[in-house]
Amino acid sequence: MSGHSKWATTKRQKAVVDAKKGAIFTKIAKLIAIAARKGHDPTANFSLRLAMDKARQANMPKDNIERAIKRGTGELAGAQIEELIYEGLGPAKAQFIVKVLTDNKNRTAAEIRHLFSDSGGSLGAVMWNFELKGIIVISSDQLAKTNQENFELELIDQGAEDIITETEGLTVYTKPEDLQKTKQFLETKNIATESAEIEYVAKNSLELSGEDKDKVRKFIDELENNEDVSDYYTNVNL
Repeated sequence: MSGHSKWATTKRQKAVVDAKKGAIFTKIAKLIAIAARKGHDPTANFSLRLAMDKARQANMPKDNIERAIKRGTGELAGAQIEELIYEGLGPAKAQFIVKVLTDNKNRTAAEIRHLFSDSGGSLGAVMWNFELKGIIVISSDQLAKTNQENFELELIDQGAEDIITETEGLTVYTKPEDLQKTKQFLETKNIATESAEIEYVAKNSLELSGEDKDKVRKFIDELENNEDVSDYYTNVNL
C-alpha cells in the first residue's frame, strides 16, 4: 500500500462534519437512499448498515435516517437519485476519482467539469491507477481491548491483506468482498470502528509540496462543498 494515512483523511472528514452538519446530512441521506434500494433491513443489507453507521457517527437525527430509507424504498416521493463516478486530473496533475449522488445528472456533470477546469485540470481516465479495497479504521482505544499481535493474526485469517499501524490506531485493508466478513468479526469482539468502507486506493501515490499541495487542498475543499459529491479519492499523499 502507499504511504497515504487514512487517519489524516478521517480526522479531516470529522472536522468537516462538525463544521457543516446540514450539508453532510444531505449527502448521507442520499447515500442511505441509494443503499436502501437493495432492501430496508440493515441486518440483511450490508451497504445500508454502513451508510447508517456513517449517519450515526455524524449524529444525524433518527427521523432523517428513516426518511432517507423511505425515499430509497419508494415510500416517499422524490426525484430518483443516481450514483455517478467522474475521474480526472486536478491541480498539479493530481489524479482524482469523484463519486456523486444526484437527482440531476446534467447539472452535476456541468458542476464537476467546471471544478476540474477551474483548478487547471480536466476530466480524463485515471482509474487505471486505482483499485477497490475494503478499508477499516480502528482507534487505539479499541485496540486496548486486544492482544494486538494475536489480533492482527486473526484479522489476516479474516481476509486482511495489509495492516498499517499508526499512533492513532490501525488501518486494515481487505478485498472488497471481505469487508463485510471482517467487520462482522470485529463486532463479535465488541470492537467499534472509526469507519468501514469500500474505497478507491491509488496503486502509485504522488508527493506534492508548497503551492502545488495548497492548490490540491483548495480543490478538495471545493469538492467537499459541493452538495452532490459524496466522496473523492486521490493519489496525492496529503
